Amino acid sequence: MAEATLHDGSTIEVEAHGSGPAVLLPVDPQPVEGERAEELRKWGMEPALGRALINGLSDAYRVVVFDYQGHVMSTPKPDTLTPDNVAADLLAVADAVGAERFAYYGYSWLALSGLQLAVRTDRLSALVMGGFPPYDGPYAEMLRVTMATYEMAVDPQPAAPPGDANDWSSVEVSTSEEQSRQFVTLYEALRGFDDRAVRLSCPRLCFAGSADEIRYDERWGGVLVDIAGPLTRSRAELAALGWDVEVLDGLDHMSAMQAANVLPILRPWLDKALL
Repeated sequence: MAEATLHDGSTIEVEAHGSGPAVLLPVDPQPVEGERAEELRKWGMEPALGRALINGLSDAYRVVVFDYQGHVMSTPKPDTLTPDNVAADLLAVADAVGAERFAYYGYSWLALSGLQLAVRTDRLSALVMGGFPPYDGPYAEMLRVTMATYEMAVDPQPAAPPGDANDWSSVEVSTSEEQSRQFVTLYEALRGFDDRAVRLSCPRLCFAGSADEIRYDERWGGVLVDIAGPLTRSRAELAALGWDVEVLDGLDHMSAMQAANVLPILRPWLDKALL
């Protein structure tokens, strides 16, 4: 167990499992249990995701795991969660375990964090982005969603009647003002980011489920956050830029992040890129 000091002076625990090329995974290594695990399953999430990824990779890789999502929720950074600082935090984690060169896999906002890291360092041996496109990403849409979340945290409004398990309009906002404001800070800092101008040299993979799009009602900004569309529409352009692209048939945002769907793509791709 190691400990990394982050940009705001807070610390995060870092675990390393196995040996071989280093792979940074911003996931919780501890399985969630009990009622909370049942709630996660209801939303299509995997309570033991981190453990499953560790088990699937640590026989050939030094898997460096740290719960960055959990950390920023327990220790919010409302004014400082910027792309520069997130990249600095990820480098601090690598430094804490002595990983001068490392691969990185992140999903959703942690995938876009990996892209921000990649444009700020030459230490990446490989980059994998899941659940967020490296090209034509929905930055403006996510800013509107996070702004709406922040406004509801400041001034809570009644949710719509419950719909199906993935009906975001029926979700009660449970984040605090500081927790939600940090993501406004992140997406505001990305307003001028041109992902089409990014050119990287390390091996890189992006993937998403073919059904990965969420249409938010007016309460959440009235936007469509389309993750799969940019990968499908720009597949040839991404390939020309050196990206390997995978679109997982029929999967949505939650199901495409489950280890049973990720590992059959991630493991052989890492083997080809790093071993």
